[in-house]
Amino acid sequence: MTKPPMLTAQQALDHLLSHAKPVNEVETLAMQASLGRVLAENVNSLVDVPPLDNTSMDGYAVRTADTQTTGSTLRVAQRIPAGSMGTQLEPGTAARIFTGAPVPPGADAVVMQEDCAIPDGSTDQVQVNIAPTSGQWIRRRGEDLTAGKTALTAGTFLRPQELGVAASAGLTHLNVKRKVRVAAFFTGDELSLPGEPLKPGGIYNSNRDTLLACIKSLGCDATDFGIVPDSLEATKETLRKASKDHDLIITSGGVSVGEEDHIKPAVTAEGRLDLWQIAIKPGKPLAFGAVRKSDNSSNNAETWFIGLPGNPVSSFVTFLLFVRPFILKLQGRDAGAPQSYPMRADFDWLKGDRRNEFLRVKINAQGGLDLFPNQSSGVLTSASWGDGLVDCPPGQVFKAGEMVKYIPFNALLS
Repeated sequence: MTKPPMLTAQQALDHLLSHAKPVNEVETLAMQASLGRVLAENVNSLVDVPPLDNTSMDGYAVRTADTQTTGSTLRVAQRIPAGSMGTQLEPGTAARIFTGAPVPPGADAVVMQEDCAIPDGSTDQVQVNIAPTSGQWIRRRGEDLTAGKTALTAGTFLRPQELGVAASAGLTHLNVKRKVRVAAFFTGDELSLPGEPLKPGGIYNSNRDTLLACIKSLGCDATDFGIVPDSLEATKETLRKASKDHDLIITSGGVSVGEEDHIKPAVTAEGRLDLWQIAIKPGKPLAFGAVRKSDNSSNNAETWFIGLPGNPVSSFVTFLLFVRPFILKLQGRDAGAPQSYPMRADFDWLKGDRRNEFLRVKINAQGGLDLFPNQSSGVLTSASWGDGLVDCPPGQVFKAGEMVKYIPFNALLS
């Protein structure tokens, strides 16, 4: 019997995203507690930002009608520091003003102090050495936000700068989506945790720390179910436990078809498996499906399941390319394609594969891309050394100097 063709990376991603639905629960949190959360609804500004016309420079507030000639001399009639209000600016006068202070009524320009001079011996005069234009160095009321205007939109991932926008809009609390809850476990009798003695023929489990860190970097709650013995019953039992109170289960290892690979039969027994193997390198074995929730009386309640390969680079790359956008959609965020850039390859790639390859590369001092010399799926140092991935379509070859599609890691880890 002929095997069906493997799905392309895009087909697999489309399949995953077609099933992901954003979580519905909403929490109201104080501003600082909202960092790293996802906004549940649009936020409208309570005030105009800025609330008044103000100066963006230290200098002098003037009337342009009085300063049409270079070298005009005006009497300094008032001094306006930030946080205080000036009075009506009379013809022939200027106001000493400092950054952020409201522009006094009557003034229609600010001249920065570097363009002014104090006449010798004067204590109340200023010489304006340019002819300013109306509106110069004035930040207008509401030029950033107007009262009632949307300041932040639902689905926004709240970084420090978004909290600053919300604060400037007068908000103290934000309505955010609850955190997506992700369970993770790792299969393989050969695995040991760092700090434990290595078993004969064993290795340390690097995927645990890599994947849990990836999950947390996206603002999720992560539950570590540890290393699961290579047995069908142990795998099924852990799936049942992990299905409780979680939106997604992620596993690493055991997704091939060997006698000691129990993920596929375990997920099939405890739920369903919709996808198996994709045409990418590294990362061919990728499983997607759902596990019945063992703590819910509804027969339709499920926890999503994604099984990643055991090789560390395969596990890391498939998380970035498939799990990350799936989680983003669960959070209600934009799960579109990550940012990519055309960049110059400073290496030859003359052995195109039938699968979509993702090469670990680093930006060099000349602005091109260098290739890590060992692209094995077991060499995790290639990902630590690299700045990102080259997305190399099936069969593509190129020579040094040609342009390639580059995806930086920092576009895949937030």
